[in-house]
Amino acid sequence: MALTSKANEMRQNGEDVIVLTVGEPDFDTPQYIKDAAKIAIDQGMTKYTSVDGTVDLKQSIINKFKQENNLHYEMDEIIVSAGCKQSIFNLLQVLIDDGDEVIIPQPYWVSYADMVVYSGGKPVLLETQYDENFEIDPDQLEKLINDKTKLFMLNSPNNPSGKYFGSKLLGQLGKVLEKYKQVYISSDDIYEHIHWHKEKFQNMVNVCPNLKDRTIVLNGVSKAYSMTGWRIGYAAGNREVIKKMKTLQSQSTSCASSISQAAACAALSSECQELPIMTAEYKKRHDYVVSELNKISGVTCKETDGTFYVFPSFIKYIENSKTIDSDRDLALHLLNVAKVAVVPGSAFGTDGHIRISIAIDINTLKEAMKRLSDAL
Repeated sequence: MALTSKANEMRQNGEDVIVLTVGEPDFDTPQYIKDAAKIAIDQGMTKYTSVDGTVDLKQSIINKFKQENNLHYEMDEIIVSAGCKQSIFNLLQVLIDDGDEVIIPQPYWVSYADMVVYSGGKPVLLETQYDENFEIDPDQLEKLINDKTKLFMLNSPNNPSGKYFGSKLLGQLGKVLEKYKQVYISSDDIYEHIHWHKEKFQNMVNVCPNLKDRTIVLNGVSKAYSMTGWRIGYAAGNREVIKKMKTLQSQSTSCASSISQAAACAALSSECQELPIMTAEYKKRHDYVVSELNKISGVTCKETDGTFYVFPSFIKYIENSKTIDSDRDLALHLLNVAKVAVVPGSAFGTDGHIRISIAIDINTLKEAMKRLSDAL
């Protein structure tokens, strides 16, 4: 957010800055979803809804889980929030007490650790290696678990790395977690549909159904349906946990926007023909950017499994540089010299990397890669 703000300030001052920091699709919200919102306005659906969401939207979410994920939930196991981010925040507030430990694999979405701290908990970072494609070691996970461990947070496909954690690994992690009855699992599936791994998307509940009662599945419409500003996310899981999340939400935001809920209902209830088109375009951009980055001396960029980010390593480049000592220095250098805004990997708990958003048209990406290459 800070880098995006600085980049926008430079733009306002007349500088030609390319912003590759924002995790936001550049596509418009599909027309059928916008039409549903207009109808909702015209029909006067402008009042408070139930705290946990409208019946229609919750039923659409239940149907989505059943048809797309072969998962079965009841009405009281679902809550709708003002974005997936609020669902995660609510979950941490109701689960985590002072001194509780939360295991988070690196790299992780920037808000995870801060949300844990805000809830009084302690983030315990599970280190992974780029050379091993950020694979999680089940033995290492088990070594981090103790009687204070309350939650294991998983995001797949992962922001910022684009890593998808497949069913084989989930099964191995599940075997470890089965032993520790006090540990909950959060499965952040927000990038579920922006996914090109050969395996059909699977989450922890698919692979380890006996962990369903301890797993909270988190999702939303922001990324897949290009609805970031509509602010609709949802969570599914243990009805007692969901009930507590509802109680908390009733004292904070009450309900999510009624109009946005109507739009999200349409998004989930109808086949979105734009979705595979958008995903194919992300993959095309991904292939181009990965290829161009690997041409730069000192830079290594592995192919990802999904999302609209790449997370190349600049470790060798930084080691060889006489003026750049960190990924933060590098991000500032690229902003000031190349006029390209990116996010340093240290923000995600992994030094020496840069997150580059590919949620921008291919011609702009070509110009960005040229500038980046010239500046380096």
